Amino acid sequence: MGKRMKKLRILVADDHELVRRGIRGLLRARRGWKVISEAANGREAVEKAAMLKPDVAILDISMPDLDGLLAARQIREASPITKVVVLTMHESDQMVRRVLDTGALAYVLKSDLATQLVRAVKDVSAGKQFLTPRISDLVLKSFLNTRNQSDPAAQSQARPTPREVEIIRLLAEGKANKQISAELGITVRTVETHRARIMLKLGLHSLPELIHYAIRNKIISAPGPSE
Repeated sequence: MGKRMKKLRILVADDHELVRRGIRGLLRARRGWKVISEAANGREAVEKAAMLKPDVAILDISMPDLDGLLAARQIREASPITKVVVLTMHESDQMVRRVLDTGALAYVLKSDLATQLVRAVKDVSAGKQFLTPRISDLVLKSFLNTRNQSDPAAQSQARPTPREVEIIRLLAEGKANKQISAELGITVRTVETHRARIMLKLGLHSLPELIHYAIRNKIISAPGPSE
């Protein structure tokens, strides 16, 4: 008899019960996925994530008591195994950077919930990053504009060391500093130092830019087309 498939345990946090109900409906259709708890504010989401250690936490960015950005950061600290999906109405490159800097792996527009949430949860549960298609286009355009404004000669001379390539790969895969520290056998402070040095050396200013660098230089694979 084969092994029973491990369930994907999901926490849903949104201050609107109607939205939570809609999310439950979308996730319930997936075999092996289970919403194990819900939260109506950011503080409750952090407490439940710390206690239950879900595989995935879906967070609204605008919640009372503690917003989604702070909640995402605290959840990543309290439960490093938990992959965070952030829901928002904001189509802003700056907001994308702020969200990804919390350690969240997915940025989903609320207007795209019905078509993109399942794909987002599927990707982050596999350790991949996910951006709503419109946001992915926005980030790419911003990155190209930044690259065009920088010095091509300086960029061509900057080459990461083998250790820096490892750090870039793990960061681009959405790993938190603590996870990288454990995987490479180095201190969290050393990871932070490497990260700062990499950004300075390569002329990068945010995690999305680092991810695009990693894809362009074949350090990680580009995500496939939407299913």
